[in-house]
Amino acid sequence: MFRSVLAVADFRWLWAGEALSQAGDQLARVALAVLVFQRTSSPALTALSYALTFVPTLIGGALLGWVADRVARRTVMVACDLARALLVAAMAVPGMPLPVLYLLLIGVTLLGGPFRAAQQALLPDVLAGDLYVSALALRGMTIQSAQLAGFACGGVLVAALTPSWALFVDALTFLASAILVRTGVHHPAAVSPPTSSAEPTSARGSVLAGVRVVFGDPAVRALAVLSWLAGFYVVPEGLAAPYAAAIGTGTVGVGLLMAADPAGSVVGAFVFARWVPERARPKVLGLLAVLAGLPLLACAAQPGLLVSLAALGVSGALAQAYQTQDTASLARAVPSAGRAQVMGIVVSGLVTVQGLGVLAAGVLADVIGTPLTIGLAGLGGMAVGLPAALSWQRARRRSAPGLPESSR
Repeated sequence: MFRSVLAVADFRWLWAGEALSQAGDQLARVALAVLVFQRTSSPALTALSYALTFVPTLIGGALLGWVADRVARRTVMVACDLARALLVAAMAVPGMPLPVLYLLLIGVTLLGGPFRAAQQALLPDVLAGDLYVSALALRGMTIQSAQLAGFACGGVLVAALTPSWALFVDALTFLASAILVRTGVHHPAAVSPPTSSAEPTSARGSVLAGVRVVFGDPAVRALAVLSWLAGFYVVPEGLAAPYAAAIGTGTVGVGLLMAADPAGSVVGAFVFARWVPERARPKVLGLLAVLAGLPLLACAAQPGLLVSLAALGVSGALAQAYQTQDTASLARAVPSAGRAQVMGIVVSGLVTVQGLGVLAAGVLADVIGTPLTIGLAGLGGMAVGLPAALSWQRARRRSAPGLPESSR
């Protein structure tokens, strides 16, 4: 299955570059948290540094995603990687003032938006049919494995390297990614400039056109909402420490709880790509999205550590499986000419809602307690996901324009 995907040279180099930068990003998140806390002793400023690795992506993807519809997507990816390498290298300079450090971090996160938009728009041109879904599953497994490695090894590596050196390593991973993409990817996927006065010719026109597609097309809107359910399903990871205290487990339990979702995600991506038939995948997308919230309801009862780990693992497996197909169906529902802008909005929104979801859940947990908050997050995901799942099914049955046969 994955051997066939990796046999495609363009994808192999894209995947290798992303794997490198993902590993570096996890190391950098730990390094930033340690660096900021060492210098300020402020939990709030430490949390701010973590949030800044997520939230500005929305602005970058929504406002800059159009670039990958006007410039060769390979070029956009390489330029973003090189710029991020320089910014992270500047962050690694010892004694960098904290306000400047935050500004550099915002710049790095902003550039992640157009990079992801270009990457997600390029993949359907490089791979077709079942190979594309298998590639998305492999990417999901790689990203979640990088998170697991980051949780397990990040602290040890930062302690051994010092935070500044860890940031410098992250800068090198961006540089390596740029080299791999530039030398290994031979499908630039340049998009022709608009040939009709009806097509958007400006950045503002491209952004507005993308917003109209995301919120105006019933199929795309449903897929976007289902993708953004991650804002509910990421809550247990963000509240792992207080939840561990609520169920009476210690520091080791915190690490296990944080690792349960990504571990389940790796399994879910593999099972979905390996054993769910291609024609059945769009049909079960909405069902899996709703069911992903169901295991979280168990957390409201404050079960023991083992039951909690099982619940979070199953939720992660279901969530990763539906997210894999959601991305595939979204890419197939949008013409290539405007795909990067639409993907930029949806993918950047996905990253942003996770940061906002954890922030809102933290405020709510102070009022009603962590276990009940996690249970309500699961219930909220199911409540928001059900209408979106039904809307997706209706759009599929109507064979909305842009939906290929395999998505019906």
